[in-house]
Amino acid sequence: MYYIAIFLVRIAYFIWYNVKFEGKDNIPKDRGCVYVSNHRTYADPPLIVLGVKRKFSFMAKEELFKFKPFAVLIKSLGAFPVARGKGDEKAIESAVDAINNGRNLVIFPEGTRSKDGKLGKGKSGAALVAVKAHTDIVPVGIIFEGNKLKFRSKITVRYGKPISYQEYVDEKGEPVLRKLVKFKNKYMEDIAILIGQGDNENKKNKEDSDV
Repeated sequence: MYYIAIFLVRIAYFIWYNVKFEGKDNIPKDRGCVYVSNHRTYADPPLIVLGVKRKFSFMAKEELFKFKPFAVLIKSLGAFPVARGKGDEKAIESAVDAINNGRNLVIFPEGTRSKDGKLGKGKSGAALVAVKAHTDIVPVGIIFEGNKLKFRSKITVRYGKPISYQEYVDEKGEPVLRKLVKFKNKYMEDIAILIGQGDNENKKNKEDSDV
């Protein structure tokens, strides 16, 4: 069902949009990783997935699971619920399990969509998942003109170089709050560079210690 859905989505997206992928050589092929990206529209998750062959799982806000038929569909595609802003430990465990089972994971560290295209403050949940799963983070930048996608909008999806989790753990390989914040700052800086907002966003994220 996953591959059937991806096949249909691919057809729909390439008919409706003008999509280009860059940096595909940066995509790890031998393991599941955490993909972090800026978040502008509801179309973002498939845009990230379509450039990668390995299966994905998704953290999705728990409100999307209230309508049971839709919940069944998105669960079959690898989605699982997360309670935003509540430190959802069950969602973290589900994310780590997905990666350990060989899947990639998409997380939007801003936590919500940007209405003006500017990169917002990131959270360090993706860093925590990566450290717990002992895997790397792949930054992704999604770029298009205007604030909304339209028919045949030109979209560029850029995959950055993987960021190793190993620099951001203690001697035992365990997460450390201070290092998680640095890990978060690093992937937010990389996303900013990928979408052409590097100078301003780097400065903001270096000053940001919000977990």
